[in-house]
Order: sequence, then C-alpha cells, then structure tokens
Amino acid sequence: MNQYKLVINEEVCWGCRTCEVACKQELDLPVGIQLIKVVEDGPREVDGKLEFLFRVHVCQHCEDAPCAQVCPEEAIKRKDDGIVVLDQDKCVGCRLCVEECPYDAIAFDEDRGVAQKCNLCVERVDRGLLPACADNVCLGHCIDFASF
Repeated sequence: MNQYKLVINEEVCWGCRTCEVACKQELDLPVGIQLIKVVEDGPREVDGKLEFLFRVHVCQHCEDAPCAQVCPEEAIKRKDDGIVVLDQDKCVGCRLCVEECPYDAIAFDEDRGVAQKCNLCVERVDRGLLPACADNVCLGHCIDFASF
C-alpha cells in the first residue's frame, strides 16, 4: 500500500500562508485553530549575510507517532497508508498529544475540549485528490504531496 506524506521545501517558502488559508477553509476550522502554521525564523546572520526563513509546522505523520503513544484513549492511530488520524469522538481533552508532539502540530480546541491535528485531508486523498494545502495553492510551490 502507498504511504503518503507532505514534502515541504522551506528554502523556497516566502511566507504567503496560502496553505494555512486552504486548510482552514477545507476543514472549516474555528478562529485560533491552525493545523498548518507558517512561522518566521529570522532574520539572523549566516556566513556574514542576513537570512530569513519561514518554517512550516505541520504533522509529519510519524511512523512511531509519539502523540499516538501517549493518548490514553487510543484516539490517534496511524493508518496503513501512513496517515495519522485523530478520532475526536474518542478524545477526552487531556492534551498529552499536544505536549508530546515534537513538531508543535497539534492544536487544542478550547471551545470543544478536544485536540485537532492534520489528517492530510484524508477524505480528499481517499477520493484521489490532493490535501488542500498541496492542491496548487502554494504560491512558492514548496508543498508537495508524495506517495512512496
């Protein structure tokens, strides 16, 4: 079975944040919840030159997902295709996954009392489409969706 993953080239990202907008629109996310975040890194001096990068924080769909390992309700699972999904109906809002994620990629919805994370737009992928953030919205063309 194919394994899916986002491939992000941060070297060419210029921080347009269209990936953030596409995600919020696709999932109808409330204010304050971001499942993909573009974070400014810099400016800083590197080899005598100023460097300014944008870092993209998004779930990496880890093979041994630390968020899934700490979830006491087993609400987070890695599917056979490599996509790590969170079942919000099972989430009890303990926030252990939020704290454990090394990529700062899990949000907590205070109003609903549940965690939320990128699921690579699994419903779209199951229909043969790209995740919203990778579906030709990135102006810098730095987000690709790969299967291997």
